[in-house]
Amino acid sequence: MSFNTSSRQLSKTDEAPEDVPSQEVTPLDAPAPRDTVQTSEAETPEVSAPEAKAPEAEAPEAKAPEAPEAEAPEATTDPEAEAPEAKDPEPETPEAEASQTETSQTETSETGTPETEGPEAEAPDADAPEGEVEAPEQAAAAPDPAVSDADTPTAPRSRRWRRVWGGWREKYPVAARVLAWTTTAVALAVVVVALLMPTQADKVRIAAFVRLPVEAIFGAALLIVLPRKPRIAVAAFAGLGLGALTVVNFLDIGFNEYLGRGFNVVLDWSLFSDAQGYLQDTFGKGGALGIAALAVTLVIAVLALTTLSVIRLGNLAARHTETATRTTLVLAIAWVTCAALGVQYAAGIPIASEHTMQALQFKAEQVQRTLQDEAEFAKIAKKDNFANTPPDQLLTGLRGKDMMITFIESYGRSAIEDPVMAPGVDATLTAENKKLTDAGFAAKSGWLTSATYGGSSWLGHSTFMSGLWISNQQRYRTVTAGERLTLPGAFKKTGAWDTVGVMPGVQKAWPEQNFYGIDKLYDSHKLGYKGPKFSWSTMPDQYALTAFERLVHSKKHDKPLLSTIILTSSHQPWAPIPELVPQDQVGDGSIYNAIEKAGKKPADIITDSTKSKQEYGKSIQYSVSSLINYLVKYGNKNTVLIFLGDHQPIARVSGNHASRDVPVSIVAKDPKVLDKIAAWNWTDGLQPKQDTPVWKMNAFRDRFLTAYGSTPAP
Repeated sequence: MSFNTSSRQLSKTDEAPEDVPSQEVTPLDAPAPRDTVQTSEAETPEVSAPEAKAPEAEAPEAKAPEAPEAEAPEATTDPEAEAPEAKDPEPETPEAEASQTETSQTETSETGTPETEGPEAEAPDADAPEGEVEAPEQAAAAPDPAVSDADTPTAPRSRRWRRVWGGWREKYPVAARVLAWTTTAVALAVVVVALLMPTQADKVRIAAFVRLPVEAIFGAALLIVLPRKPRIAVAAFAGLGLGALTVVNFLDIGFNEYLGRGFNVVLDWSLFSDAQGYLQDTFGKGGALGIAALAVTLVIAVLALTTLSVIRLGNLAARHTETATRTTLVLAIAWVTCAALGVQYAAGIPIASEHTMQALQFKAEQVQRTLQDEAEFAKIAKKDNFANTPPDQLLTGLRGKDMMITFIESYGRSAIEDPVMAPGVDATLTAENKKLTDAGFAAKSGWLTSATYGGSSWLGHSTFMSGLWISNQQRYRTVTAGERLTLPGAFKKTGAWDTVGVMPGVQKAWPEQNFYGIDKLYDSHKLGYKGPKFSWSTMPDQYALTAFERLVHSKKHDKPLLSTIILTSSHQPWAPIPELVPQDQVGDGSIYNAIEKAGKKPADIITDSTKSKQEYGKSIQYSVSSLINYLVKYGNKNTVLIFLGDHQPIARVSGNHASRDVPVSIVAKDPKVLDKIAAWNWTDGLQPKQDTPVWKMNAFRDRFLTAYGSTPAP
């Protein structure tokens, strides 16, 4: 309210508040806005401060019961203006009292100080002596901005922030509006992106985010009708849930990129420790810790951002209920129309989206399937066609043969058929096959479909050797905790073979040794290697095979060997890659120091798909050549080699939607060995043809045991 009359004419209603003495109008501790003080000083310059001490006007009026709640308009006026008006004998009118009350209420709502509400807070001030009232009143009328009520230690922090923010908005109104609009736009974008984010990297495109998410429409309708506290609680809960779903979506993208499948919320948490180990081997301990810290920070940021975004949009809808209601109704009608007509931007991208609801439904069904699978698989694992086969009826067609089962890391079908990698790999296979032929060996090759993709090699190993489809960690734990007959276990059961394992990738205790039936294990600590690591791979394949020959194969044995060897040089990130060295120079591995230093770094190729493909192809060439060179040099007429890939490389190398097929070969000098699998229709040589039969990897065990003289006995 403003005062636009002379200082002595007070009969009109909007001038009446000046009838009330200053100590009745304003409590002693209530500050007055500066603009009100300046207005009073400008309009009543003739009033002097000494007149404010007149006793006959202040004391009686301070106790007047007619207007106990009356306060100064828009906080308090300058004491120099109020004191002389107290001596005016003009009687108060009802209109003036009403005007005073209205002004007092307005001031109370603006200042937010509870001391100004009600007569109880004002009565002590009215009774105070004149000399004690005036000085505080003058201080309240013109407060020091450096010592305002909002800055006192007892003032709530939220009130201080509101006053600071309010002052900033008043000082920079345009910037405040731009900031508010920008924040709202960012909040809306965060929510829309979180609701519509695909779970596969190749589906992340603009069209995927320019859709109408039905979840947002339902959420807006709910937040509009809720009261403030429930609205904030619901918005916070929904924001946290949306943030958690966004994190899972990111995990889905990563798992699809590396493992060819989405993230399993029940089983896959245990893989993070393996991922940490891989990062440490690839980027060093400091790099791994940095990446882990960044990942944790991003998770926290996503959860906070989605929560704050939903709360902001909910509050905005509540402040503009009518506009928000109309907008929500229009969007709902548009969604129903698009859904009914099947409107799409492109094939598979409908405008009316239910992406989040479908994702939640899929995850819920995945959890249910995972829990059910545990019980069902336990029953399947107990059924074994060869569990009760007598030892003398197992593998009769291979008695006396020196057996090698060798896995080449990430050796997949893409290495043979991808246009970037195939030329080099195919040339190597052709050259190595000629070496075998010249040495008197022959080979047959086929395709197996692995139970895993891009990683988790142990799932491929266990599937191949157990004859069960081991596609997740839960199944792996179940089967390795049982007594399933594995291929090494079958050779051991006969009593005609000693079983050994050469596994340079095993760097800690490996209790699965007993499950597989391996008598003696040579892990990374028992192979005598003194050279450098090649990223994840602890040692070059050529060295591992040379150590196997020195420590195991060259020794005299009462029985032939069944050797299970897992080569690791073709493990991602495929930088640096070892080089073949003269066999007599392998030694303790020190020769590889210079090769490792001269090689590429993971950072040189890890973000480039083409470079990764090229280096992956070179690693496969190296591993295959190392193995065939060993066989030609140390194999004999009784040597039988089975070698295969455990899984395809990651999608960035094998390509999106690549198969899970891996090549498998059986090599031997004795023609009878290959004659027994003639009915398999495998391709001669090391390179299977495109139309060569494809089996599931778990089918190999039973077919192999049957082909080589084993009698089923469930």
